[in-house]
Amino acid sequence: MLKAVIFDMDGVIVNSEPLHHLAYNKMFEEFKLDVSSSLYESFTGQSTHSICKQLCKIFNIYEDPNELVVSKRKHFKLIFENDTSFQMIDGALELIQNYFDNNVTLILASSASMTNIDRIFKKFDLNKFFKAKISGADLKESKPNPEIFIKAAKMSGFNKKECIVIEDSTNGIIAAKSAGIYCVGYNSYNSKNQNYDNADLVISSLNEIKFNQISERL
Repeated sequence: MLKAVIFDMDGVIVNSEPLHHLAYNKMFEEFKLDVSSSLYESFTGQSTHSICKQLCKIFNIYEDPNELVVSKRKHFKLIFENDTSFQMIDGALELIQNYFDNNVTLILASSASMTNIDRIFKKFDLNKFFKAKISGADLKESKPNPEIFIKAAKMSGFNKKECIVIEDSTNGIIAAKSAGIYCVGYNSYNSKNQNYDNADLVISSLNEIKFNQISERL
C-alpha cells in the first residue's frame, strides 16, 4: 500500500532547469569555463556544491569551489526574481493534491539549496502539503549517492516498500534504487539525455501516476 511519496523538485515539480542553465552559464563565463553540453547534462540531479567541486577538478581551478557556488546562486536568484513566466510543471499541483487528499505523506528530497527550495515552495504555496523537505546541499553526499532518499524514507515514518520516489534524472534514479525504493522515472519534455533504464516505471506525464494508478503497482 502506498503510504509516502518522495518528490524530487527540479524537473518534477517545477521546470527550473532553464533558469539553472542560465545561472550556470553566467558562472561559467565568469570563471572562463568551457563546459560542453554532455558534461553539463551529466551533472543533472546533483547539488551545486558537488558540481562545482567537480568543475574545479576537471578544469584545474584553484579557487575554493564555494566561490563558484556563490556565483551560481547569485545569478540564479536574480534570474528567478525577474522571470515572470516561471511556473509549476503541468500536472504537478494536481498530483500533489491527489496524494494529499488520499492521506499520502509527502517528502521533498531535492539537490537544490534549502534557500531555493523555500523560495519555490513559498511562491507556489506548497508547504501545506509536505511533511518534510530535505536539501541535498546540506548532506555529505550528493545524488547518485542514496543518502538523501534513505533519510527521506526515514522521515516519512514508513517502510521503504510503502514509499515511492519520483525522479527525472539519471543520478536521482540511481540514488533511489540504491536506497531500495520503488522509483518512477519522469521522462518529460524538459528532460535532456537522461537514462531511465533503472527506473521501475517510466512515465511521460504526471497524470499517469495518480494515487489509484500507482497503488496498484506496489
